[in-house]
Amino acid sequence: MSHGAPEITLFGFLTFNLSTVLMLLITAAIVFIIAVIATRNLKLKPTGMQNFFEWVMDFVKGIINSNMDWKTGGRFHILGITLIMFIAIANLIGLPLGGLYINGDLWWKSPTADPVVTMTLASMVMVLATYYSIRMRGTGHYLKTFVQPMSFMFPLKIIEEFANTLTLGLRLYGNIYAGEILLGLLAGLAGSSILGFFGAIIPTMAWLGFSIFIGFIQAFIFTMLTMVYISHKVSTDH
Repeated sequence: MSHGAPEITLFGFLTFNLSTVLMLLITAAIVFIIAVIATRNLKLKPTGMQNFFEWVMDFVKGIINSNMDWKTGGRFHILGITLIMFIAIANLIGLPLGGLYINGDLWWKSPTADPVVTMTLASMVMVLATYYSIRMRGTGHYLKTFVQPMSFMFPLKIIEEFANTLTLGLRLYGNIYAGEILLGLLAGLAGSSILGFFGAIIPTMAWLGFSIFIGFIQAFIFTMLTMVYISHKVSTDH
């Protein structure tokens, strides 16, 4: 079963998936609204959304502290919070409607089920890691890491850089895309007949619960690996 994607081409060579663009904007808006609600009326004894947001901050701080000292890693706190919240919401946003098709085009899905999105996020992480390595430790030290402990390691270090980017992006994409494909198949089974509808209820509910779990876990893994890669670039003990 194949479905199209709503696409638009600009200047004859730039193609945009409108569904992905739409879902990214909605995800960013949700993250922004959560941040505003959580911080607009701060209290000494946090409750509600502020309590949740402070928990997220402490959770990300724990991730950073497990990879580098806070003096070095504190500057990446906001990055970690943004990543974990954005990716978690992006992973889960496609679940409520299970895929919304209009005139055969898929409009509602998780943006992280698009490899362009996940590979862009992974590339951004690697670019930031390189930038902060040069900024904090100097260009000479950064270049020296490619030939340590021995000069023949240079080709392997180059391959490692690309491999880290690929695995970081494709791991996230594969998990979310596979989950949405299975939900789509279950939705198709439910719509095929009365027997299929009742037969798909329990598997669909079970997979929805598992997909929510996977969505949060993948957000955690992506954020954790981001801090690991940055730590390897900027920490003095690596």
